[in-house]
Amino acid sequence: MATNKILIIVTNADQFEKVGFRTGLWLSELTHFWDVAEEAGYLLDIASPSGGKVPLDPESLLFTELGDAVGLKGKVAKRYEDRDFMNLLDTTRNVSDVDSASYDAIYLTGGHGVMFDFTDCPALADLIARFYESGKVVSAVCHGPSGLLDVRLPSGELLVKGKALTGFSWPEEKVAKRDQAVPFDLEEELKKRDAAYSKGLVPFRPHLVEDGNLITGQNPKSAKVVAEAVVKKLRQVRDSRP
Repeated sequence: MATNKILIIVTNADQFEKVGFRTGLWLSELTHFWDVAEEAGYLLDIASPSGGKVPLDPESLLFTELGDAVGLKGKVAKRYEDRDFMNLLDTTRNVSDVDSASYDAIYLTGGHGVMFDFTDCPALADLIARFYESGKVVSAVCHGPSGLLDVRLPSGELLVKGKALTGFSWPEEKVAKRDQAVPFDLEEELKKRDAAYSKGLVPFRPHLVEDGNLITGQNPKSAKVVAEAVVKKLRQVRDSRP
């Protein structure tokens, strides 16, 4: 049954464990998805592994993210200046309190923080499995696929096994100068689980992969195309109903 609601998952982690880099939600990965889904008529809720306040990755607030080359404010900046919108990140729901039946799709945002709390959260893994098993859309962007690594279906098989997908690549990790700080190589870990991983030829360009109801994007620049693909898929599901 369609609910016209999408659940967005964000991180609670605010720093790397190995070094002193700060991290958190990469804001544009939330706002770009939100803008597309909201315009399409969907309601959106935000949840996180621990619930409560969500930190922002400070690098996601740099000039290049909030504006363009001539100093004009972009859509991310407008969301950042919207107090009501930003207040949503102070009181996120705990994933353990979420009922998958209330939503049509789930979307896992990125930011390096997710590598620390998406991967060790049985409640999140169970929630994702419920979405997938009920034929609902499961989507993720950038480091968000970290939350898919150990999701097992009722059959015991890993969700990502044999699935075509993408996520933040190791070359991009090196360009970002976080290759010595991250707890694992996301690209390699997905391949180890027999996922059919692919990446774009040029780092930090939009790259989208769809495999049935599984939709993934490679990097922050892919958040909008992921959202567009999710909306398109949900419309196809709706239109196919008798």
